[in-house]
Amino acid sequence: MFDQLWADFTQEMTPRIWELVSLSTLETLYMGFIATLFAIVVGLPIGLLAFLTGKGEILEHRRANQVLNVIINIGRSVPFIILLIILLPFTRLVVGTTLGTTAAIVPLSVSAIPFFARLTANALLEIPSGLTEAAKSMGATNWQIVTKYYLPESIPILINGITLTLVALIGYSAMAGAVGGGGLGNLAITYGEHRNMVYVKWIATIIIVLIVMLSQKLGDHLAERFDHR
Repeated sequence: MFDQLWADFTQEMTPRIWELVSLSTLETLYMGFIATLFAIVVGLPIGLLAFLTGKGEILEHRRANQVLNVIINIGRSVPFIILLIILLPFTRLVVGTTLGTTAAIVPLSVSAIPFFARLTANALLEIPSGLTEAAKSMGATNWQIVTKYYLPESIPILINGITLTLVALIGYSAMAGAVGGGGLGNLAITYGEHRNMVYVKWIATIIIVLIVMLSQKLGDHLAERFDHR
């Protein structure tokens, strides 16, 4: 029985298929890391403002805080597969096509930005409430409070947020494969499902699980390293 399974495996997993697996793995990593980078660059300031404009904070502004929270909550509420379809015209406008890994980064980034913004705001809420008063008593400006106190204190939690965002995007990238987004999801659908190549589906699934596990492990290690509490 084992010999037959091995024979079927080697027959299906040809050198050409292994090349496609390697390429698809790189595409998945490319989509996940680039979309995470966009989420950090855009989502961090949004989450920071959502926190700073909250009640009792240094930039308290009720209306601005409400608007930011509504934007974040709506962005987080839209299922990714629906967002993927809704953004097809925008994706085509930005990158000139709706197919491929670069095109998939657009909806991935849009979905990740409010997600990471909320994680950022929640991370800052973990900072001790007396920190602002202590910083002000030492003559710190609002900018200094943010850059010298808030952000450094929240680094471990932010790293966990970045890790969580990356893990979520790896999963979303597999869904993007359903509409030609490339990566391991597209490989599993195109070859594993449409061509009934069972081992390709299993290999793609195992690699995605390994990427998630390694990302989580690395994120946890970095968070512990920067946690000086």
